[in-house]
Amino acid sequence: MTQHDPIDAAATALAGARRLLVLSGAGISAESGIPTFREAQTGLWARFSPQDLATPEAFAAQPERVLGWYRWRRALIARGGVNPGHEAIAALERHLPVVVATQNVDGLHAAAGSRDIAELHGNIWRDRCPNCGHETVLPVAEPDENAPFSRCPQCRALTRPGVVWFGEMLPVAALERAQVELEHCDCVLVVGTSNQVYPAAALVEQAVAGPATVIEVNPQPTAVSGAVDIRIAERASRALPAVVRALDEAPTAR
Repeated sequence: MTQHDPIDAAATALAGARRLLVLSGAGISAESGIPTFREAQTGLWARFSPQDLATPEAFAAQPERVLGWYRWRRALIARGGVNPGHEAIAALERHLPVVVATQNVDGLHAAAGSRDIAELHGNIWRDRCPNCGHETVLPVAEPDENAPFSRCPQCRALTRPGVVWFGEMLPVAALERAQVELEHCDCVLVVGTSNQVYPAAALVEQAVAGPATVIEVNPQPTAVSGAVDIRIAERASRALPAVVRALDEAPTAR
């Protein structure tokens, strides 16, 4: 290995690590063709503001409009599916304990096989009753556009997607899970995030300021690129499988 080979450097860091925290953002799912929240406001949805589509008030006033938009987004996610970047993160569990803290709501880390996930902004495949709180987890599959919208099996109210809407707090348990793992891990992998959305960006800043080895995978430079220990300026779907292959082949591989 040389200091000019970030793939090998990342594999060596992971081979020597005891625990890994992955902080992922929209970039990793963009490689599946999945648009970000604002990018999804196209076509018929371009005339609506985020407040028309992603607030408790909008759901109360126009539930069918809100649910129609989320059904459309679910279809885009199901068509895009997991990519080699998601699969490589799941494959890292062959070598060490991995916690994934993601800003993405698409559920693709779980679909790829990752087992310990803190969903900082919720999950679009979870239906939640706004009245009694009952939750149902749906499979990542293209929805039936003609089916009636889901109702709570307990109280029959229309269910909403289990994502964080504007004006809502991030799930405390997910934030605490990410924070605790940040304090205990010795390696942090930052993938596909611009490091501009808080409070998730604060986790990256804490990682850079702390003792853990920080590896950034992003084709575009970010605010922390100059401060990380290892930077791989490539797409996650290309870089992460290469890191896994190097780790699998390393003499010290677990």
